[in-house]
Amino acid sequence: MNTSTLRACLLASALVFCAGCATAPMPHAPSPAAAAPAANAEADAGVAAALARNGADAAMAERVKTEFLHAWNGYRQYAWGHDALLPLSDGAHDWYGQSLLMTPVDALDTMLLMGLDAQADEARELIASRLSFDRDLDVKHFEIVIRLLGGLLSGYQMTGDERLLALADDLGTRLLPAFDSPTGLPYVYVNLRTGKVHGTESNPAEAGTLLLEYGTLSRLTGKPVYFEKAKRALVETYKRRSPIGLVGERFDVETGAWTRTDSHIGARIDSYYEYLWKCWKLLGDRDCKAMWDDSIAAANRHLPEEVDGALWYGHVDMATGTRTASLYGALDAFMPGLLAYSGDVDRARRLQASSFAMWNAHGIEPELWDYRKGEVVAPAWPLRPEIVESAWYLYRATGDTAYRDMGRSMFNDFVRYTRTDSGFAALESVVTKEKADDMESFVLAETFKYFYLLFAEPGTLDPEEMVLNTEAHPLRPMR
Repeated sequence: MNTSTLRACLLASALVFCAGCATAPMPHAPSPAAAAPAANAEADAGVAAALARNGADAAMAERVKTEFLHAWNGYRQYAWGHDALLPLSDGAHDWYGQSLLMTPVDALDTMLLMGLDAQADEARELIASRLSFDRDLDVKHFEIVIRLLGGLLSGYQMTGDERLLALADDLGTRLLPAFDSPTGLPYVYVNLRTGKVHGTESNPAEAGTLLLEYGTLSRLTGKPVYFEKAKRALVETYKRRSPIGLVGERFDVETGAWTRTDSHIGARIDSYYEYLWKCWKLLGDRDCKAMWDDSIAAANRHLPEEVDGALWYGHVDMATGTRTASLYGALDAFMPGLLAYSGDVDRARRLQASSFAMWNAHGIEPELWDYRKGEVVAPAWPLRPEIVESAWYLYRATGDTAYRDMGRSMFNDFVRYTRTDSGFAALESVVTKEKADDMESFVLAETFKYFYLLFAEPGTLDPEEMVLNTEAHPLRPMR
């Protein structure tokens, strides 16, 4: 599928609208673009002109595509029909002992964006013919939503294949019991066949990173229950913020009480912030915009710390704002992109410079870095995409080719240190560069996609026209 055909398919999918969804205010809400101050129009035009002048870095885009195909072909040869490739042993891994086709579902829209039609068609047929959710499996609700539900929805919007929407609807129905807690905060695990739930200690990311997928499913199927359940979970998370506006790291879904009050932008909190903004962008939901405005103001007030002239976001106590740790890492590196996407470009530039300095300390970023000491705290790197994601959003927000240069440097490191004969391997340690026998599906869904978008023609995917979920599955607003 070429770019013009893809864009036509996406536009056609936008015409599908759920008249019965529980988002009645949505059609009347102004789009963020329309609500932007007129004073920004000239700056936006300048950025658009810069992006148009820059065009594609065709050589780099092709190189990224070639390396993506190396990973996909390794999966196809050694792990076809399974969840993931083991890139050192040339074996296969299934998350729950039975395959849910994680890699094909996650990779489908990346292949469509890259114009890899034959590979995308083959993956789509595998998904449509072999993926079944009628399984006696206890699955992690959050991961299944962002990877499988998000991937099926984007695949449907990009191809119009009704079989993918039917699978998404079936999956959504099977996942709904996860929300049946006294608070409306979702349990961690749900059985796909029986609906039995377990896992009461959850976190803001897992409770608040659901509305893009369930909201889209509501509008495509006309079933308001999906939106209602996911929005309640997001609102219930927000309602538990502290008097200074921060959320903690863990809570009990049955009591709603916090079990860990450390506040930051890293693991277990990160995408909660992301979805507050993106739910406004995708769904036009005014509640999301209000919660975003309040939450990002609190985060920007209490989390940043200056060290030797560099900006970092660290850890504080959610109730008092007292500094608890100077930790930042690969997952935190999503924040510059979110700041740029929401219009805070100056702060985004500074934080991205810190992320890139962390990356360059060892040629690959670690899971956790002590920015005061300049030391690695957790040395692993599972091929995460967040720093590349931020480079792309900053490039789109500024037109500054420095972010392409940054991406080129990171891609060189990525290939140099993680490529194997059959794919790409996670690192046990960014210090020693020892590899692990693991290639998560998000490598094909996110890491390669963001590298490709950074160098492809700007029209390949416009973040003002599509919203990417936290697994980088593009979803089309339906207004």
